[in-house]
Amino acid sequence: MDLRAALTTHRLVAIVRGDNPAAALRTVLTLAAEGIELIEVSLTGKDALGVIEQARQALGPDRPLGAGTVLTADDARAAHRAGADFAVTPALGEGVGAARELGMPVLAGVLTPTEIVTARGLGAAALKIFPAAEAGGPAYLKALRGPFPHEPFVPVGGVDEAAARGYLAAGAVAVGVGSPLIGDAADGGSVSELRARARAFRAVVAEFAQ
Repeated sequence: MDLRAALTTHRLVAIVRGDNPAAALRTVLTLAAEGIELIEVSLTGKDALGVIEQARQALGPDRPLGAGTVLTADDARAAHRAGADFAVTPALGEGVGAARELGMPVLAGVLTPTEIVTARGLGAAALKIFPAAEAGGPAYLKALRGPFPHEPFVPVGGVDEAAARGYLAAGAVAVGVGSPLIGDAADGGSVSELRARARAFRAVVAEFAQ
């Protein structure tokens, strides 16, 4: 898949992490039904690989599905076997290179200018600024875009609706959203409330449609 193009088009990555595999799978399928095209399942969730495998079967071969928190080469290989077609990392570990060798585009975690340059050299498709809120929010993104005006930045960490607007206005190609979107749905919480949050975030990113 062309991850950079997908990020530019859809502007939102939903991050699913939960302790209830059945609820996590239900969350993925609900988000997909609500029109959220880019979904990652964090490998830190319970039976995350099983969730990815079942989600892939339910969604079919053409719907983008990512694995998050890919740290090691083994993580990348396991995610690929389960059916993930893109990888998301919190940092520039060995998972980046392993995912690239498997043909999986990578949204690679960076924070500093040095890491941005390193990620570019590793072939990352896009750059996940993490943790974005703690780094300085939209103002930090704006500062990074001075020396790196064309890099596809995706802030992640503490991104609520207001922050999403701020990052997109500051030039982010997309935003990654976990708990402000997912809430407790992946642990068995309300599906109707998840649907409402999904619609609210879709409305926010629609303001910045390209």
